[in-house]
Amino acid sequence: MFDILQEQRQYLTLILCDRTANSQLEVVPERGGTIARWRVQGQEVLYLDEERFANPELSIRGGIPILFPICGNLPDNTYTYKGQQYTLKQHGFARDLPWEYEQVSDENKIFLRLHLASNEKTKTVYPFDFHLAFSYIIQGNTLEIQQQYTNHSSEAMPFCFGFHPYFLTQDKTQLEFAIPAQNYQDQKSKKIYTFNGKFDFTKDEIDVAFKPLSSQFATVSDRDRKIKLKLEYSDIFSTLVFWTLKSKNFYCLEPWSAPRNAINTGENLTVLEPGATCLATVKISANFF
Repeated sequence: MFDILQEQRQYLTLILCDRTANSQLEVVPERGGTIARWRVQGQEVLYLDEERFANPELSIRGGIPILFPICGNLPDNTYTYKGQQYTLKQHGFARDLPWEYEQVSDENKIFLRLHLASNEKTKTVYPFDFHLAFSYIIQGNTLEIQQQYTNHSSEAMPFCFGFHPYFLTQDKTQLEFAIPAQNYQDQKSKKIYTFNGKFDFTKDEIDVAFKPLSSQFATVSDRDRKIKLKLEYSDIFSTLVFWTLKSKNFYCLEPWSAPRNAINTGENLTVLEPGATCLATVKISANFF
């Protein structure tokens, strides 16, 4: 049985429920269309920093923020298009803007669809007319995010997109990774290392990018919490980023369509023709054992 509840907290919160599986998804449209919480069998899958979430001046650290029209940061936060320089902060603006929402019934399921369209403010930093439509669907232990990126401009639109899920963990030494890449690049040193399936969690921060990817899924098993996560993604996602901080009970495994600074370098950049739509899907399954 599926239904959607609404609760007016600090922000209007939509709660999508699969009562048969005891699963709930909490979505906050005005806070970047972000998935704030996801429970499977009554257990939290995601981490959320409540204090940052409550402060609209701070970026969200937790849940599943949306990355668009760039992933990562740019040198000096700038890019050049047709000889003009524009400023975009890290991960773009989609995670900071309010999204519209609707409830959809389809094939005996109820799910949420959220929309974000360009406006005069977005066009000062990203000079394109666009429309994004994301469908958030839960069934049992699986969350599916179906995405549509449409270019309403009269010229081709370059962009990157992705997600920044924060997964809850208590003991990172109990994590086991199966990531479909042989190498990763360290964000700070820019050096490339061979991945042996382990990370050094004594470091204050780990920020690495895996590419190229050899398959469309990765898994992480948390022996401490007894949960195995499977992340599946369309083949347009070229990069997986792993990020964590030593002092925090989360790790992030982020599917990106293109690596950092792609809007300047062109590497794996999506360029959508006028009137065209790009479709993509990300699925996360949470299995407790």
